[in-house]
Amino acid sequence: MNEVLPFFATVPKNMESFLVEELESLGAQEVKETRAGASFSGSWELAYRVCLWSRIANRVLFPFARFSAETPEELYEGIRAIRWEDHVKNSGTLAVDFHSSRSAIKHTKYGALKVKDGIVDYFRDKTGVRPSVEFKTPDLRVNIFLMNDEARVCIDLSGESLHRRGYRIDGAHAPLKENLAAAILIKSGWREIAQEGGGLLDPMCGSGTLPIEAAMIAADSAPGLLRPYFGFLKWEQHQTRIWENLLEEAEEREREGFNKIPPIVGYDSDAAAVQIAFRNLERVGMTGMVHFEKKQLADCVPPSKARSQPGLVIVNPPYGERLGKVYELKSLYAALGKQLKTQFSGWRAGMLTGNPDLGKSMGLRAVQKRAFFNGTIPCELLQFEVVPEFFVNEEHILFKKPEGVAIRSQIVPLAEPFANRIKKNRRKLKSWLKRESISAYRIYDQDLPEFAVAIDIYEQWVHVQEYEAPSTVNPQKAQERLQALMDALPLVLEFPPENIFLKVRRKQKGAFQYEKYGTDQKLFPVREYGCQFLVNFTDYLDTGLFIDHRLTRKLIGEMAQGKRFLNLFSYTGSSTVYAALGGAVSTTSVDMSRHYLAWTKKNLLLNGISLHDHHLIEANCLEWVESEKRQYDLIFLDPPTFSNSKKMAGTFDVQRDHGPLIQSVMRLLAPEGILLFSNNFQKFKLDPAIASDFQTENWTPRTIPPDFQRKARIHQCWKITRQ
Repeated sequence: MNEVLPFFATVPKNMESFLVEELESLGAQEVKETRAGASFSGSWELAYRVCLWSRIANRVLFPFARFSAETPEELYEGIRAIRWEDHVKNSGTLAVDFHSSRSAIKHTKYGALKVKDGIVDYFRDKTGVRPSVEFKTPDLRVNIFLMNDEARVCIDLSGESLHRRGYRIDGAHAPLKENLAAAILIKSGWREIAQEGGGLLDPMCGSGTLPIEAAMIAADSAPGLLRPYFGFLKWEQHQTRIWENLLEEAEEREREGFNKIPPIVGYDSDAAAVQIAFRNLERVGMTGMVHFEKKQLADCVPPSKARSQPGLVIVNPPYGERLGKVYELKSLYAALGKQLKTQFSGWRAGMLTGNPDLGKSMGLRAVQKRAFFNGTIPCELLQFEVVPEFFVNEEHILFKKPEGVAIRSQIVPLAEPFANRIKKNRRKLKSWLKRESISAYRIYDQDLPEFAVAIDIYEQWVHVQEYEAPSTVNPQKAQERLQALMDALPLVLEFPPENIFLKVRRKQKGAFQYEKYGTDQKLFPVREYGCQFLVNFTDYLDTGLFIDHRLTRKLIGEMAQGKRFLNLFSYTGSSTVYAALGGAVSTTSVDMSRHYLAWTKKNLLLNGISLHDHHLIEANCLEWVESEKRQYDLIFLDPPTFSNSKKMAGTFDVQRDHGPLIQSVMRLLAPEGILLFSNNFQKFKLDPAIASDFQTENWTPRTIPPDFQRKARIHQCWKITRQ
């Protein structure tokens, strides 16, 4: 009964640290954080306790067998070798979940079919009776993880995701999963606030998930107490007495906790959503303990019973992702900020948003940020202290039109060819952008010679770079075209003017005043293939994210699983983020700029990546590679075209110096490793000696995305390995 056994709990990405803390608080031993989960050890009582009490986990798995499975036949035979009567009756039901990584069997449905065949054939040959398949509530749910052609066989003790508490029938628009709601509340300090008697208010409560989860936390109510189904209930090794004792304990704790619930209120302007919230509250058995009401945001005030003690405002407003355009939501966020500042002074607030820049419209400075995922949408939890020292009176403006120069209400004839080209490009890219979920892309790059600009869209922002006109072009004519272009952009792109920023590479002349590069240090988060990056539109010619390298970064993420990754000339660390999220066991980012390394650190933390195994080194890459002793499995080398930095003894020219540099870097490459070498010199030619000494493959075509096809030599990329 007290045998120490291995277990594994899964969790949504970026919630791993919460899971580790929770497992340790429940008594788990040897807790080790992994990507999207944590391993731990303990008794059967502990495993059941985690299933009953975890507010964060998705599933709890018991791994009980391992074997090599390089082929479907080996997988089938390995499954048949297990004594399945120890786990399920021959007349029972089963379901199989199959996952594969870096293994010969890649098709998950095929792998699951072979596992199912192995189990049912085992029983058919032995007893003549076989279990049937039941996907929803099987007697036994088997999880198979195939990693490096080794199968790990697990019993899914949870049976279905633990976020399904059993109280929510259906949801209003964009409902939060229950475990995400719990994590948001815990991170926002709700447990401590509730213990001190502070109240909670959700002004946009929808189906009531946040207030109900808050009540369960305050009441010390086990989140799994209402669940009618767990994966272990009909498992042949189920410990009935242990489970019954845990249920009795949880019910007693809940009875005592019901008397400790502070004032909790949920408001929503949608009457139908409020009715759903009431039904969910009734199912959880807390009718009368949480108050729901149809109310407009402007009418939201602290609950009367909670005014003597500061509490928590928690809210999950629309993001502009599926529920409306971003700029249409700015007034909503501004109204929320106004209500907080005028009615909730001294309170704390937490807001989950998929568009953190909308938070700037609130007029409140966030004291802390935390990256989460709401389903597949990258989000941030912005945390506020509603006190005057964090009030912001002026919204940061990216684009300022000069005095005396008006933004036109219609496109002038001069800009019509430009506007038509933008519309054409947008139609051409539309299906690709939707299919790939791309939100930062190039929509125009000097397509028409008379409009010599590059235009990049970063979600709700537009970054315009003007190419310097040749001396043969009349400066006044160029000025007029640029003015017409900038007037047309808000109309043709349907972006507000304040979200458009222009950079030029020459002295400003004429009536239109261009922003100079400055020191605002304003960073804005953008998303790319599930990652988030901070970009700067004001201080540098480049934003901090080279979007033409999008596919290169994706390749790095796909190749990084289990690898030691080295990023040379790492800039703001976007490739490091991909490698870390792709499962690299460690990353090392080397750059001589302390500023860019600090930016890299912010990008890592924004994606919920711990710095424990991810090292940032401030050094001259040319010198560092000569002294480094360690080897790496995957290296990304993306040097500048030219550099004469004061931190270097001489100059660096990529065409002249890339050969010796690659030779030095290859010394750090593990025997089976891969070097990706990239640069942005359009006339670049690879040194023949490199092609002779190493195996080289030109990956340029596969790394140029559709939005850069017109300038397919914007960068060049090679895969280099040992002979």
